[in-house]
Amino acid sequence: MMNIKKFGILLLSLFAFAATASAQPSPVMWSIKAERVDSTVYDVKVSAMIDRGWHIYDFGPYDNSLNPTRIAVAESDACRTVGGVTADKEPHRAYDDLFGMEIGTWDGQVTFTQRVELLAPSATVNVTVEYSACDDRSCMPPQEEELSVALGTSDAAATPADGAAVETAADNAASEAANGSGRSLWGILLAAAGWALAALLTPCVFPMIPMTVSFFVKGGANGRFRALMYGVFIVALYTLPIAALIVITRLLGGDTVTADIFNWLATHWLPNLIFFLVFMVFAASFFGAFEITLPSSWVNQSDKNADRRGLLGVFFLALTLVLVSFSCTGPIVSGAVIEAVSSSYNFWSPILTMLVFSVVFALPFVLFALFPSMMQKLPKSGGWLNSVKVVLGFIELALGFKFLSVADQTYHWGLLDREIYLAIWIVIFTMLGFYLLGKLRFAHDSEVKHVTVPRLALSICVFTFVVYMIPGMWGAPLKALSGYLPPMESQDFVLRAGVAQQPAAAAVLPDGSKPTHSDILHLPHGLSGYFVYEEAMEAARATGKPVFLDFTGRGCVSCREMEERVWSDERILKRLNEDFVLLALFGDDKTRLPEDQWVTTAKGKTLKTIGAVNSNLAYERYGIVAQPYYIILDGEGRALASHSYDLNIDHFLEFLDRGEAAFAAEAK
Repeated sequence: MMNIKKFGILLLSLFAFAATASAQPSPVMWSIKAERVDSTVYDVKVSAMIDRGWHIYDFGPYDNSLNPTRIAVAESDACRTVGGVTADKEPHRAYDDLFGMEIGTWDGQVTFTQRVELLAPSATVNVTVEYSACDDRSCMPPQEEELSVALGTSDAAATPADGAAVETAADNAASEAANGSGRSLWGILLAAAGWALAALLTPCVFPMIPMTVSFFVKGGANGRFRALMYGVFIVALYTLPIAALIVITRLLGGDTVTADIFNWLATHWLPNLIFFLVFMVFAASFFGAFEITLPSSWVNQSDKNADRRGLLGVFFLALTLVLVSFSCTGPIVSGAVIEAVSSSYNFWSPILTMLVFSVVFALPFVLFALFPSMMQKLPKSGGWLNSVKVVLGFIELALGFKFLSVADQTYHWGLLDREIYLAIWIVIFTMLGFYLLGKLRFAHDSEVKHVTVPRLALSICVFTFVVYMIPGMWGAPLKALSGYLPPMESQDFVLRAGVAQQPAAAAVLPDGSKPTHSDILHLPHGLSGYFVYEEAMEAARATGKPVFLDFTGRGCVSCREMEERVWSDERILKRLNEDFVLLALFGDDKTRLPEDQWVTTAKGKTLKTIGAVNSNLAYERYGIVAQPYYIILDGEGRALASHSYDLNIDHFLEFLDRGEAAFAAEAK
């Protein structure tokens, strides 16, 4: 008994650790490069891009209450340091009442320089960075980064070490959360909670609540403890399998391999078509065409073991619930996990999705066991449960087309243009509205003799949504759905041009030809730009303008939201049009390149598609794996300012200001 109790406590600790680790990644992105001073002397420059609202401490010294920043350059037989580490700007100093001393901090972007003398023909300089990031409310635990850069070679430029200088999807999600505007993680988790509540209202689950609760209530005080462990086991059964799979993958392959796997799942035609078919099959099941069940032997064996005494019996009771309810929860769980995987490159998101789903799903069983009197407030089972199942079927049907749309966009099939996609959604939700009013019935539905108030309210919401979508057939932006619809560029019928549909000048190459890939790739709002890194750099040097790098994806939901809700602002469009050379690197486009444009990585992997080449370039040069991500560059490709997903227009304008100011200062 005690061993099982300890196991339960261990599970809770594991979940807490996972949540903490995901919610608290560093809001600081580090990069490194080397600049030659003379034949044997280099300046090693370590740059920190600090998220808005955060800061790091200066060099100190401080007592044990603070963690100052430390930049340590390792000496070797091949190189030695000359002098100490310097910063390109003075820290902001102020007296802190809490610590009772004056404290110096850096925010925004700061670059540290350590001069190094080369004692051999070439060397690799290893740099250790120790720091602690804080905002106005809390501080992160002390962090350590390992970076390296090659000296004495032709490519003595920024070379991120494994695990360093890389903004992973987890970092991006944390930054979004800190800014209070992140969708990628928090939106997914809220959706998971909603799906769990919906699962509780299905015919497979809802009738089991009073049956299960009565079993624990009869056990008295011990029964309440067993009910609590029942909830823990439900959470474990839903969360641990996918957590183990993802953690093992990450441990074996590292962040980049995990990101590659997620990228493949999110953008490749095969998994997206499979996801589409899975959603269609599950929708048909919810409509009553057939029932998806697990093998009866599994259920019978689990139910037999549930008769055992102690917590082992409680575990099998939880397993029985999971197996028996699979026909209803299976489509919902699969949908939630697939959406988490496809909507974010954050490897934690599927784990947290299942954690949130399972906690919300298990909570009623535990609460009703602890407070049995609450059972009296539950509605009685009836035909309304099947109606809930059918409604979920319509939602599954609509969401399934998103995956077909992603494959269509990344491979340029031309199957689901924006108006076709909207037409499908309009028809689906119109049918849902008629179903709620009782005008459409399935075989297992009870006759709707009168419309209840909840049905009427839901039907009003559904038909309102339909009316909202209809103008999109003629080019209305539909900003509320910007992340889920195909881009406006795929719309064939547009009655009204957008604010910046006519750019000041079309992007051209020196020979007067159009930029490479401009026949298949496009920027939003009529903006013109480049889709190959070298072409944009050449244009920047020729025009004397900074480069606005947009690391994006054709299937990236957050990218479309940024473009429709932030870029559409007249002030931003004007500045993007006039002040920058625009460079869009699509990380998921599957167009195959000519053989002479293939890229072979340091590990010997040959990259043959636009997306693969762009993703490798973004990672190798700037440590980027998240989408969307924006960097302002100078004509030599040096990063001046960065910005991630944030729907606040003022923050985006501040980012543009920082980049232009840094570019102007560099030109002096």
